[in-house]
Amino acid sequence: MFAIVGIVLFIIGLLITVGLHECGHLIPAKKFGVQVPRYFIGFGPTLWSIRAAGTQWGIKALPLGGFVQLAGMLAPARAGVRTHKSDGSPTLAQQARIASAQELDPSQPGIEFWRLKARKKLIVMFGGPCVNLLLSIVLLVVVICGIGTGTYTTTLATVQPCIDSESATCAEDQVAPGERAGLREKDIIVRWDGVPMHSWEDIQNAINSGGTDPVQVSIIRAGREQSVQVTPIETERPVVREGMVVFDPATSKPMMENKPYVGISPTIELARQPLSAALIQAGQLFTSTVRIVIALPEKLWEITVGLFSGAPRAQDSVVGLVGVADMAGSITSVSLEGYGIKERAADFLLLMASLNMSLFVFNLIPLLPLDGGHIAGALVEGVRRHVARWRGKEDPGPCDTARLLPLSYAVIGFFVVMTILLIVADIVNPVV
Repeated sequence: MFAIVGIVLFIIGLLITVGLHECGHLIPAKKFGVQVPRYFIGFGPTLWSIRAAGTQWGIKALPLGGFVQLAGMLAPARAGVRTHKSDGSPTLAQQARIASAQELDPSQPGIEFWRLKARKKLIVMFGGPCVNLLLSIVLLVVVICGIGTGTYTTTLATVQPCIDSESATCAEDQVAPGERAGLREKDIIVRWDGVPMHSWEDIQNAINSGGTDPVQVSIIRAGREQSVQVTPIETERPVVREGMVVFDPATSKPMMENKPYVGISPTIELARQPLSAALIQAGQLFTSTVRIVIALPEKLWEITVGLFSGAPRAQDSVVGLVGVADMAGSITSVSLEGYGIKERAADFLLLMASLNMSLFVFNLIPLLPLDGGHIAGALVEGVRRHVARWRGKEDPGPCDTARLLPLSYAVIGFFVVMTILLIVADIVNPVV
């Protein structure tokens, strides 16, 4: 039941995201006088619509995205460009140009999009992705500076009874070092081998650098400071880098290494951070998203192989809307001590921040029909016009993006296949 709440909240958040993205195109387009016939959230059959300010506004049945129609996206063919086949029928590009010209309603105010200057085209087409970027940053600021993010403390949450953490009882020689030393939950570690401990990272570094020699550990228990002797042991543990377990890409299993082990874990509390931390997090989220997009073909191939071979899905695998919705459902349904409404709200907003950053980066790919394709066309147009002006040549006119339609159809086909693949993979072989 609670999982459904998370999924519904995700769908609402997705629709708001899509609606604001399209407004990022619509508002500057109308400002520059472009005729905007339609603005819809969703696809498929129309559930509701109304006409106002020269635009038909509405909601469609399938909440999988949305669109804003800008009249006259494609410019007429330049002189000398082949527009008809040998049999006299119009080429595919010319058919698209004709259809684009017919989008302009002479009874309504407004001009075709292609008539805009290059810089105005850039503003209109970058408006949508820019909204996603701003939404991602705002959500990160709300979480990091307002709600707070989970921060490890020096207070112990658990003390493992056995070296094998999955066991509750064990033989004498298998008792974990923390348990053997007498450490208990809610103990606050203040010094390790005489060195003050200010964070959980300090404790980890002290354990890793101290080897297996006995050390005196000062703790506060029930308001009183006392000391215990801890003797770490060396055992095989997962490799952790930047707070994340590293997985072997060949086996999808955690990579292991030998290091000192005590068998303790920290409590987590929400801690607010300065604005600079949110901006740094936004930068890291951007770069990690770019890396994922660059590696997308490789990731999709791994997912395809996994579907047919039955191999477990890698932890860093790409997920689709079904996978993201499942994450949202887990946020609202999982039952963990100390995981309350604030923690769930923070995680949900971080999920939406990641989604918006993904939409920002993905839409900037310089391929039609993505926003990045139109941005690239406007950049080429602007450069050509400036070069022609410098050389005293005639204005070469707008960029003829209609000639790229075959590539656009190929890109659309790729996206359709990718969407279907991710939906099937998220259901049949989800990331666990």
